[in-house]
Amino acid sequence: MVVAKGFTQTPGLDYDHTFSPVVKVVTVRVILTLAVMNYWPLHQLDVNNAFLNRHLTHPVYMEQPPWFVDPRYLNHVCRLRKALYGLKQAPLAWFQRFNSFLLSLGFLGSKADPSLFVYHNTAATLYILVYVDDIILTGNNNSSLQKLLARFKTEFAIKDLGHLNYFLGLEVHYTTNGVFISQTKYAQDILSRARMLDAKPTATPLQPHIQLTTTGDPFSDLTQYRSLVGALQYLTITRLDLSYAVNLVSQFLQAPTNGHFQVVKRILRYVKGTMSYGLSFTRGASLNVLGYSDADWARCIETRRSTYGYSIFLGSNLVSWRTRNNQS
Repeated sequence: MVVAKGFTQTPGLDYDHTFSPVVKVVTVRVILTLAVMNYWPLHQLDVNNAFLNRHLTHPVYMEQPPWFVDPRYLNHVCRLRKALYGLKQAPLAWFQRFNSFLLSLGFLGSKADPSLFVYHNTAATLYILVYVDDIILTGNNNSSLQKLLARFKTEFAIKDLGHLNYFLGLEVHYTTNGVFISQTKYAQDILSRARMLDAKPTATPLQPHIQLTTTGDPFSDLTQYRSLVGALQYLTITRLDLSYAVNLVSQFLQAPTNGHFQVVKRILRYVKGTMSYGLSFTRGASLNVLGYSDADWARCIETRRSTYGYSIFLGSNLVSWRTRNNQS
């Protein structure tokens, strides 16, 4: 829907404030680790028509819809009382509605991740992860979980999808000792987009001691390069082995060369041979936090910037990692 032409913005109404917080992937990994370590069930919920019927906290006006124009008031606009699909404020309106409901039940929002909600008392500890209208629910008290599900269903059009099996493109498989997550279908989609489903696999994502520079013939299709690299960045959610290689080709998004694209194709060939790879979350004896880091001083031969990386374990499970260039 669009705002009527000539309409004066209401004082105090921020049209740019429309973003709905979404859960961080690191938070998902941490909650999966806690659930596996403590033998907690993992429920997946879906909200039907989440963006509809959410009350708006600020006045929002729209042009009269086609075929519903009042011939007596051709120059009038409509004021929305509730959110509609296509309205920029709809995602935030839904999140605010759901956030208020959880707070009324005694949940507390996490300061580290606004999409994580925690409920704790002497009888139960419950966790809720929210990604727009997809919800993960877990905790140590099954009776409290069922009561919470019943409250959800009285307040919203909630669909209980049962055990967590597919979330944000992550495929969840249950093993005898925990959970295994992968992105096999997503990897196939990337290869299909690049027309490399029949490509010959390679054993490593990069050639040894490779050095990329800004020199070379410009690659002709910037959109294709950026699209494939962006897709590979999302694949690193479960693929630590791709993190460094994807970071390397991401440094040339502004002006990629044919040589850079050949490196992207090699990464895709490596993905072709490792589509079943993923991340395991297994049970262990402790939940100690352990971190590792390393740096390659002045690795870039053009800027002399260093490359560094780290990985964080919660117990025996990898929950966070990163590789990047030092910008200083």
